[in-house]
Amino acid sequence: MMNKIIIARNKSELNSGISQFRKNNETISLVPTMGALHDGHLKLVKLAKLKSDRTIVSIYVNPTQFAPGEDFELYPRTESNDINLLTHENVDIIYIPNPRSMYDEDHTTKIVVGGVAEGLETNHRPTFFEGVALIVTKLLNRIQPDYAIFGEKDYQQLATIRRLVDDLDIPVKVIGAEIARDNHGLALSSRNKYLNPNGLEIARKLNKIMISCANSMSKGTNVDEATQTAKAQLLKSGFSSVDYIEVRSPNSLTILEGGVLSSPARLLVAAHCQDVRLIDNYPIS
Repeated sequence: MMNKIIIARNKSELNSGISQFRKNNETISLVPTMGALHDGHLKLVKLAKLKSDRTIVSIYVNPTQFAPGEDFELYPRTESNDINLLTHENVDIIYIPNPRSMYDEDHTTKIVVGGVAEGLETNHRPTFFEGVALIVTKLLNRIQPDYAIFGEKDYQQLATIRRLVDDLDIPVKVIGAEIARDNHGLALSSRNKYLNPNGLEIARKLNKIMISCANSMSKGTNVDEATQTAKAQLLKSGFSSVDYIEVRSPNSLTILEGGVLSSPARLLVAAHCQDVRLIDNYPIS
C-alpha cells in the first residue's frame, strides 16, 4: 500500500510530518541528497527503509560546498523526476527546502572538521568539507533522525560525517552503504551524465585500474610503486589528470606510504575525464 507522501518545502511542513511519526514512536531514517537521483541514491533509500519505520529524503544543492568556479549553477537539477522516483520507492517525506530557508542573509557560522577531513579532497577543494559539515549538521538538527544513510563512494565525506557526529554528540547512527556501480563497474554519480560515449568508455577503466592497484599491494607490491603505476595507467587510458591516488588507513584516513602494507587499508582515487571529476575507492585487505 502506498503512503501519502509529504513534499515539505519549509520547516513547518517538515515538522508536521515528523511530529506525527514521533507521536507513533516510529523510527526515522534520513537520506540527504543533492537531487539528480540515480540507482545509487535509490539503493540508499532501500537501505533506509530496512533500517527504520519512516524514511525522509532531502533534496538540496548545497552552495556552501561549491568553491568559486565549480559547477554549482550547472549541477543537474531534476526535481520532477526525483519526486517520481521517490514516490515509486514509497518514501514518507521528500524535503526540498527553499534555499533561503537554509542560509539566510545573516548566516555566518562555519563548522571545521579536522583529521579525516584534511588532505585528499581538501587539497583540491579547500572548503568542501566545511560546506558538507554545515549542511549535514543543519539537516540532522532539523530532522533529528535515528539513522542517516550515506554512500561509501564519497569515502572521505562519510568518515568526516562520522567524526562530526561523534565529536558534537549528535544522537544519530551514521550508516555507510556499499558503492553502487553500473554493469561496467563505474561508480554511479549524478555527474556521469556529463560524459559522452567516449568519455564513459574511458571512465569505466577507472574501477579496473583501481582494483588492479589494490590487488597488487595486497600481494606485496610497494605502495609508492603501485600507486605511481596506476596513475600512469589512468593517464595512458585517456584521463586528463589525476588529483590523487593514495592509500590511507580505513577509519582515520592516516597516510600510508612507502612500504609494503601489513594491515587493511583503503585506496582512494580522484581523476578527471572530459572535465568531469570522478572519485572512487576500494578496500585493500
